[in-house]
Amino acid sequence: MKDKKWYRLIGSFIWEKCFSIVVFVIFAGIFAMIFSLYNLEVEAVIYASALCIALVIVILPVRFAVYYREHGKRQRILKNIELDYNKLPEPFTLSEKDYSAMVKALGDINIAHLTENKAKEQDSIDYYTIWVHQIKTPISVMQMILQGEDTEEHRELAAELFRIEQYVGMVLSYLRLGSSSTDFVFKEYEIDSIIKQAVHKYALSFIRKRIKLVYKPVKVTVVTDEKWLLFIVEQLLSNAVKYTNSGIITIEMTDEKVLKISDTGIGIAPEDLPRIFEKGFTGYNGRSDKKSTGLGLYLCKEAAHKLSVEITAQSEPKKGSVFMLRF
Repeated sequence: MKDKKWYRLIGSFIWEKCFSIVVFVIFAGIFAMIFSLYNLEVEAVIYASALCIALVIVILPVRFAVYYREHGKRQRILKNIELDYNKLPEPFTLSEKDYSAMVKALGDINIAHLTENKAKEQDSIDYYTIWVHQIKTPISVMQMILQGEDTEEHRELAAELFRIEQYVGMVLSYLRLGSSSTDFVFKEYEIDSIIKQAVHKYALSFIRKRIKLVYKPVKVTVVTDEKWLLFIVEQLLSNAVKYTNSGIITIEMTDEKVLKISDTGIGIAPEDLPRIFEKGFTGYNGRSDKKSTGLGLYLCKEAAHKLSVEITAQSEPKKGSVFMLRF
C-alpha cells in the first residue's frame, strides 16, 4: 500500500495475531510434554510438529492476503469517508459489529449536525442579504440628497457614504465566501468589461483625489466568474485609491496573462508584506488608518483561490505597490 510499507503491514498482522501464536506455542508445549511423559518416540513428535508447522506456513500467507485486501478496502473508504461511511466492510465478529454500529451512529449524528448548521448558515446569509438590500435604500436616498448641492461638505459626505456602501457590500461577500454553497457562474468574459465596471465605480474617487489613471484595454478573454473577479478588481482599486494621495494608478496586462494594478502610494512595510492577505491583518499602514478592517485583501485571496487565480503583491514603502492576478 502507498500509505503503509509492506513490512509494517506484516508487523501489524503479526502483532494482531500475537495472542493466537502464543496460544499455539503453549498448546505445542503441552503436547510435547505429554508425549515425553508417555515415552512416545521422538520421530512421532517431530512428525506431528512438522505437520503443524507446514499447516501454519500454508494458512498464514492466505490470512495475510485477506488482511492485506481488507486493509486496502478500508483505506479506499477512508479517502471518501464522508460519502462512503455506510459502505464499511461487512463485520464478522461481535466486536466488529459493535464498532461498525458505533461508526454508523456517529455518521448519522454528524450528518444531522451538518444539515442543521447548513440551515442556520443559510438563514444567516438570507438575513444579511435582506439587510444589505434594505440598507441600500436609505444610502441611495442620502446620495440623491447630497447630489442636490455641490459643496465641499457635500462631497466629503458623499465620499463617506460611498465608503459605507463598500463596507455593506463587503459584509455580504464575507458571508458568501465562507458559505459551503457557492453562487459561482463560470463563463468566458472579457477582462476589459470587468475593469471598466470597477473604474467607473471609483471614477469620482479618482477625480476627488486628482489621481491619474493609466489604463490601456487589455483585450484578453478568460474563463471566470464575473461577479467575483469584479469584486477582486474593485477591492484592489479601492486600496490603490485609498493609499495614494497623489500620483498614478496603472492597470495593465502582461504577455503572460498577468493583470497588474499598481499605484504610487505609501506602499507596504517589508515586514507586513507576507501577511497582508491574512484575515484581520492591517499592518502599519492599516493601523495608521483607523477605517481599515483587514478584510479586503483577505476576501480577495479567498475569492481568487476559488477562481483558481493566483494573487501576489510587491511593494516598497513611499514608492507604491503592485498587485498581480495570474490567470
